[in-house]
Amino acid sequence: MAVTSLRAATRARRAAGVRAGPRRANRTAYVMLAPLLVLLAVFVLWPLLHAVYISFFTWSFYDPAVFVGLKNYLDVLTDAEFVDAVVRGLLFSAMVVPAQVTIAFVFANLVKAVSRRMAAVLKVTIYVPAVISEVIAAIVFALIYTHRGGVLNWFLDFFGVEAVPWLGDTATALPALAVPAIWIGMGVASLIMLAGLLDIPEAYYECASLDGAGPWTKMFRITLPLMKNVILFLLVTGFAASLQFLILPLVMTQGGPVNSTNLPNLFILQHFNTDLYVGYSIAAALLLLGVLGAVSAVIFRLVRSEKAMDG
Repeated sequence: MAVTSLRAATRARRAAGVRAGPRRANRTAYVMLAPLLVLLAVFVLWPLLHAVYISFFTWSFYDPAVFVGLKNYLDVLTDAEFVDAVVRGLLFSAMVVPAQVTIAFVFANLVKAVSRRMAAVLKVTIYVPAVISEVIAAIVFALIYTHRGGVLNWFLDFFGVEAVPWLGDTATALPALAVPAIWIGMGVASLIMLAGLLDIPEAYYECASLDGAGPWTKMFRITLPLMKNVILFLLVTGFAASLQFLILPLVMTQGGPVNSTNLPNLFILQHFNTDLYVGYSIAAALLLLGVLGAVSAVIFRLVRSEKAMDG
């Protein structure tokens, strides 16, 4: 009888321990997440909610706020210059992101194929743009694009090509701005792509080789399907980053010529600096946030994410 009671008590303690285990683990997780959640609330959620609130007012730093409802949003949506800036930003993103992801994929495959020592050199080399200030990168590329005496036109002169005003022509200014944007983000994208490639088990490629599959078959049947989540991540983050570029157009072109490089963030900054009442700028920034969300949703729709496969 005593033995039975002892066993019952032991089972009860174990059951209580099993129930208490998850609760204790949850409490530990909440404690560890608390500082991050506090920072998120103070520096992200509260400013966002406050911006939404004051976007319904017309106000300045010198006059009291006056409630105007949706007037600021209507002013932004009916402003052809804002719509042009958003369309121009989407076009700029379409130039930057696919090229960036493609180059990162090619470079990651190159690093994977070479020796370990050479791979280390290539990874350091490709990551250099990520640690360089955007202001410095903008100045360097502006000097490269200089019409008279620029490195690019000096190189083209060897082939008899007439000097091109890269940043002074509406046809070439935006593509010229896309090149340093691709260069700046290529390092991080390449390392993320490389990590995804190294996560694919080599056994898949060995089995495909035994079945007679060639390099292209392996790429389209193994590599790209298993890299879908990585590519999706790079597309979403790349579009979000490229649509918000500010330093490059601000330093290199100031939005010119003829507003051909006036991207959305630069447009909002110009209005914030020049408008007496800043409700318009806040409403424009929130609408741009909506555009970012819509673009991300479209990308998720086109490239559907799947659960990672275990090796």
